[in-house]
Order: sequence, then structure tokens, then C-alpha cells
Amino acid sequence: MDDDMEGGNLGPYQDRPRTFPSMKSKAYAPWIFRVLLRINSRILLVLLLVCFGAIFYIGASTSPIIVFVFSVCIISFFVSIYLTKWVLAKDEGPPEMSEISDAIRDGAEGFFRTQYGTISKMALLLGLVILGIYLFRNITPQQEASGLGRVTSAYITVTAFLFGALCSGVAGYVGMWVSVRANVRVSSAARRSAREALQIAVRAGGFSALVVVGMAVMGVAILYAILYVWLGVDSTGTMKSTDLPLLLVGYGFGASFVALFAQLGGGIFTKAADVGADLVGKVEQGIPEDDPRNPAVIADLVGDNVGDCAARGADLFESIAAEIISAMILGGTMAQRCKIEDPSGFILFPLVVHSFDLVVSSVGIFSIRNKRDSGVIGTIEDPMRTLEKGYSVTIFLAILTFGLSTRWLLYTEQAPSAWLHFALCGLVGIVTAYAFVWISKYYTDYKYEPVRTLALASSTGHGTNIIAGISLGLESTALPVLVISLAIVSAFWLGRTSGLTDETGNPTGGLFGTAVATMGMLSTAAYVLTMDMFGPIADNAGGIVEMSQQPASVREITDVLDAVGNTTKATTKGFAIGSAALASFLLFSAYMDEVAAFAQEPFKQVDIAIPEVFVGGLLGSMLIFLFSAWACAAVGRTAQEVVNEVRRQFIERPGIMEYKEKPDYARCVSIVASASLREMIKPGALAIISPTVVGFLFRILGYYTGHPLLGAKVVASMLMFATVSGILMALFLNTAGGAWDNAKKYIETGALGGKGSDTHKAAVTGDTVGDPFKDTAGPSLHVLIKMLATITLVMAPVFL
Repeated sequence: MDDDMEGGNLGPYQDRPRTFPSMKSKAYAPWIFRVLLRINSRILLVLLLVCFGAIFYIGASTSPIIVFVFSVCIISFFVSIYLTKWVLAKDEGPPEMSEISDAIRDGAEGFFRTQYGTISKMALLLGLVILGIYLFRNITPQQEASGLGRVTSAYITVTAFLFGALCSGVAGYVGMWVSVRANVRVSSAARRSAREALQIAVRAGGFSALVVVGMAVMGVAILYAILYVWLGVDSTGTMKSTDLPLLLVGYGFGASFVALFAQLGGGIFTKAADVGADLVGKVEQGIPEDDPRNPAVIADLVGDNVGDCAARGADLFESIAAEIISAMILGGTMAQRCKIEDPSGFILFPLVVHSFDLVVSSVGIFSIRNKRDSGVIGTIEDPMRTLEKGYSVTIFLAILTFGLSTRWLLYTEQAPSAWLHFALCGLVGIVTAYAFVWISKYYTDYKYEPVRTLALASSTGHGTNIIAGISLGLESTALPVLVISLAIVSAFWLGRTSGLTDETGNPTGGLFGTAVATMGMLSTAAYVLTMDMFGPIADNAGGIVEMSQQPASVREITDVLDAVGNTTKATTKGFAIGSAALASFLLFSAYMDEVAAFAQEPFKQVDIAIPEVFVGGLLGSMLIFLFSAWACAAVGRTAQEVVNEVRRQFIERPGIMEYKEKPDYARCVSIVASASLREMIKPGALAIISPTVVGFLFRILGYYTGHPLLGAKVVASMLMFATVSGILMALFLNTAGGAWDNAKKYIETGALGGKGSDTHKAAVTGDTVGDPFKDTAGPSLHVLIKMLATITLVMAPVFL
């Protein structure tokens, strides 16, 4: 039977059980979509026109720049609608494919409903806590002078927090919605053409990316414009526009909160199912990956959508939102110190950069077009090369639009050459992004030496595979750190020499230079997310092809797309870590500015020679290791439950291996769903509570020892050390996990003995070890370090 499976000679598929269970009791869509669907189409059109009119009116009352941002975002939404219709117009293939796809969609949507229901309850509870803190906190002199009272500030922050959480949740749902509908269409297209399958997967990922980035930009822009008009900003006796970005911090915190729990819960789900399916199916029973006889296979495919699509959508949404807000804060602060007459360009510059991101990424997505080919892998262009061509187009256009944006918004008579310096800062960020993508690809693609060396280590056993994988992951941290260091120093120097100075003649553009570099790094974020979404869609397509017993030539196409998807997921994680490092540096600087504003005294450096401050650094590093340990342990415990369940079914239902009995897929989905929801609470709570408790306790200590800023300094140290440790740990975990995965894929191409060999079994062990590294702990870490930075901004008054 195993030989038949390897050769694809299974006989008529009608002889096999081909019915897959429904994973939900009723159709599901978020309430906001259910409400919209019940509205008459004409009424809905009128409402949309009214909403668009109101948005543009508020934008026009704020700044022409906001009108430009709104226009680009709305056009991008129409482009994403076109991509949706294009993808959904493709056929779903034979009935057996549709049945499998329906089961995956049911399981993914059911888990999403439960998971985000839990997250929303926690968000409401945390919102009440924030409201209580802000009602009794101090306010800055600027807020007091503008008439912004404690109560108004509290409600603005909580509303921004809940709005950010809602937008992040919708971004996650959009990421999952498209993936569970595109996977079967990619599978069907693979029966005809590899290039067509590639194009469908890319355009499906592009739809999600454009919506996520567009929502992040639109959300910040709408919140800024509403507050600008409502508070009468820049009028006599009111708040200045340079102080307004500080009120948006709650939006970034809400996005971070949802992204962290989405990444934790989705990562635990997908990797526990994957580990359970591999250990029993591949290793113990010797059946191929995604074999329909494996009871955990549907749970594994469901996990790809909730972990790699929904969670990644929320993750990138949070990255862009945090970067935009921190850059707006630093831009406003610098404009205020330099006495720039019209600071709106420096404040709104991040929104324009990401608006152009939507444009250039759309061009890159549409540059990947379908061409006639024979459908035989050996005669078509490498899919990775095709994606890289699209990325090259996007980068080229991003450089041009970034230069245009800096000349438009950052030109000032006080320093006529400043815009050019900031344009070069953006170029530094773009080059950094490309370097991160290339480095991650080098260490995770089996075309290169590191992964092939890892695969060779598998030929001598399981232990040597693990040793080689860990050493590869440790080594892979060196080049990214050098690139980040060079980027930060270069961007800071370019900003510092831009010619912008404060009243005393001191250069002030350094930090804003690093902010511009971060914007440059994320100026192609939509295309990068497209490549990331491509991975799980291709993975799901391969699973559907395997489970529906399609010919070997079809599986060959999806295997190549899946391997490329593993590489793109790894490279985009490296990209996310790099952007998180720069964004965290900006948020840390914004935190120091905010503490100085509340304390009404300078706060420009943190002395780690002070014992309490050094202890704060140790606690920050410890937090990273403890969080990673709990995340990996959660995957291990849940995977044990899956392994026991799969073993039980094979023992109690011996007919499964002969296709005489149908596995209970729903049982495995239920196990990982309930366990992942339970397991995500502890590490998530650790991340939220730790900085607040540490800052508050050291504030009390500082009060009794005569050091009023001790709590703020300890939290600053905690944030610094956590960022450094988190970046290194995330690089190690993501790269090692991706390399283990592709080493297994390389062996499955027929190298070093191929499938079923002892070398392959050792590689499966390595892949199993790497699963919680690359898809649970690693991605959660770069969300964690940004959330730590945003929570310290929101909770800064608690530490004073």
C-alpha cells in the first residue's frame, strides 16, 4: 500500500471514502459582515457613498495630504475587490476537492469565531483597565494647556485601543477568508498549469495584503482626522498637531494585543496538529504527508489558515500601525523642536509612504502574469524567480515613489537639503529589507549550502540533524544583526546631518532618520505579505491534491509551490523581525519623549550601572526566554494530545489503513482548537502584565528611595534588553525551523534516499522540532517586542 501511495497507483478513487465532515454547526461570518449582508444593495450603496463623503469631508478639513491618503486607500480596496472576483471566478475542480476545501474552511472559520470571541472579551476587559488608569493619571502640560482633560484623554485612548483591536481582527479574518477559498482553486489550476496555479496563489495573497495594509493606513488616518476636527487642533488655545500623534498610541496597542494572541493561538493550533500528524503518520505508519488516512490531516490544513494567514494578517497590520504611529510621534516632536512652520508633512509622511506602498505593490502583483506552459515542472520558470521578479519591480517603484514623497513632504526652507538626506534614509531601509529577504532565503532555501548541509547531517541520524539545525539557526543571527546595526547607524547619521537643528543649534534629525529608514523597509510591505500569504495557500493546495488522490504530476507542481512557499514564509519572517527591530527602537525613543513630557524633566539616557536598572534589563531578557519556553511547551502538550488521539484511532479502527473506515477528522480539530485557546492565555498574560507590574513596583521603590523616575528607567531598561534578546531569539527560532522544514523537503525530492529512508525519518524529526520554533514562538516574539514597546507608551503614567 505504501508503494502504491508513493507511485500514485491507488486505483479508482471512487473505491475510497471521500466524504469529509462539516466542522461547524452553522454558517459563520463576523457580525459586522452579517449585518451588511442583510442590508438592501441599493441602501448599502447609498450608505457607502455617505460614508465616503463624510470621510473625505473630514479629510478635507484636516489636510490635503489626508485626502490623498484616503483616495489611494479606497482605490486599493477596489483593486482588491477585482482580485477577489478574479480568484473566485476560477473553478474549484472535481467534487472531492471541494469537499476537502469545505472541511478546511469550516474548521478554520469555526476556530476563528471561538478564538476571536475570547480575544474580544479580553480586549474589553483590558480596555476597562486602561480607562481606570487614565481617569486617575496625570496629564502633560501640553494637554492641560489645550484643555484636553483627564476624562477626554481616557476615553480617546480606550476608543483608539478598541478601534485598533477591531481593525486588527478584521485584518486577520480577511487573511483567513481568502486563503480558505483560494486553496482549492490553486489545486484545480495545478491540474492544468503550474504558472496558472502560481498566479492564483499570488493574487489571492495580494488581495489579503492590500486589504490589510489599506486598513492599517486608513484606520490611523481616520482616527487622526476625526481627532483633528473634533478637538479643533491648531486653533487658538487648543492642542497643536505636533502633540496629536500621542493620542493614537492606543490604536497601536490594540493592534498589538490582538496580533499577539492571534499569533499565539494560531501558531499553537497549526504546529500541534502538524507535529501530531507527522509523528504518527509519517514516522510510525509510514504514510505520506496529507494522506487522507491520517486523522490529523484536516486539523493540520486548518492550522495553516488560522496560524499562517489570519495571524500573519493581524501581525503585519500591527507592524504597520506601530511604525506609522511611532514615526508620526517622532516627526511631530522634531518639527516642534525645529520650529517648522507647517509640521503636517513630517507628521503625515508615514501615511503617504504606505499609500504609495499600496500602489507599487499592486503593480508588482499584477506583473506576475499567466503564460502558456506545458504544466511540467522541468519546462517552466522557477516560481521563486518569478516572485523575485515581481519583488524587484516593486522595489524599483518604491525607490522612485519614496524619493517623490520626501521631496513633496519633507522639504523645508530651514534645511533645503534635508529631504535628500531623508530620501537616502529611506533607501537604507529598502536595502535593509532586501538584505533581510536575501539572508533569510540563503539560510532556508534548499538550493543553497546551509540547508543541503543540514540535510546531509540527517544521513547520520536524528541527533546530528538536531545539532546541525541548532548551529545553523545560531549562525544565522550574525548577518541580520550586522545589517540592522549598519542601518540604524547610517540612518541616524544621515538624519543628524540633514541640517535640521533646534533653538540651541543642536542637530535633531537623527531619530527621525531612523524612523524614515523603518518606513523605507516597510515601503514594500504589501508585496512582502503577498509572498507570505502565498505559502500557506500553496501548502493547503498540496494537501487538497494529496487527499483527493490526484495524479503524481499534479502533486509535483504543488510540491514545488509548497517548497517555494516555505522559503517565502521564512524570508518574510526575517523581514518582519528586521522591521520590528527598527520599529521598537522608534517606540523606545517615543517612550522616552513621553516620560519627559509627563515628568517635565529631561529623560534622554538610561544608566544600566544602577543596580535596579540593570535588574530591569535582566527581567526583560528573562521574559523573552520564558515566553519562548511557554509557547514551545504549549505546542508540545497539545501535540501529545493529538498523537494519542491519532494512535487511538489507528488502533481502534484498523480499517482506516485499508480505506475501509473513515478517520474522525473533527475530533482532532476539536482537540487542537480547545487546547490552543487554553494554552495561549499564560504566555500572552505574561507579556501584558510584566512591564506594568515591574514599572509600578520600582516606581514605589523609587518613591521611598528618592528616585522619582526609577520606575520609568527600569521599564526602559527592560524594554531595551527584551528587544535585543527578542530579535536574536526570533532570528534563531525562525531560521532554524525554516531550514529544518526545507531540509526535509529537499530529501523528499529524492535526494539522500528520498521519502521513507532513514535520512528522511531523521529530517522529519528535525522538522518536528522546528515546527514550534518557526510558526509559534518565533513569529510571536517579534509581535511581543513591539507590544512591549506600545504597552509602555500607554502605561507610562503608571511608572511616574
